[in-house]
Amino acid sequence: MPHIQTPACAATRAWVERFVIAHNVCPFARRELVRDTIRCVEVGAERWEPALTAMVEECRRLDAKPEIETTLMLLRPGLEDFDDYLDFLDVAEALLVEQGYEGTYQLASFHPDYCFDGAEPGDPANFTNRSPWPMLHLLREAGLEQALAHYPHPEAIPERNIERMREFGAERLADELAALRRQAG
Repeated sequence: MPHIQTPACAATRAWVERFVIAHNVCPFARRELVRDTIRCVEVGAERWEPALTAMVEECRRLDAKPEIETTLMLLRPGLEDFDDYLDFLDVAEALLVEQGYEGTYQLASFHPDYCFDGAEPGDPANFTNRSPWPMLHLLREAGLEQALAHYPHPEAIPERNIERMREFGAERLADELAALRRQAG
């Protein structure tokens, strides 16, 4: 990950390595980590406008730097409340469209308290989208489409991840996430 500037970004890299890749939550992450094409940036989100501006700036950075495949935007401090995060995510997605980035970049969402609509908060399946901190993951749609085209049965990835998380159990997964957060101090 180029530009690891903060302890939280270093811990996020560890999360990508020890959680996302180790549990094969995203079968495409290893390649990008090895290629060093993942950018991590920490953005304060106490006030939404500067954080949203930073998201648009990250889109422009991706436009200008094709060697960066994806950006992980850590939104801290701020947005610790999951409902607030979801409200922010709605605004961020609308802004992506407004700025003409629909079809170019996609937002994947991660939060320490992520809970799928209709799921119980304690369901281990939620850990597929839990991260050490509130985060927006800006993905290049072209890169994602290319990766999916060469992956057998990509539609099965979410169900496979849910099954795997349930096998591990919520307690183990929560402990792993907490350890990564402590790493950042």
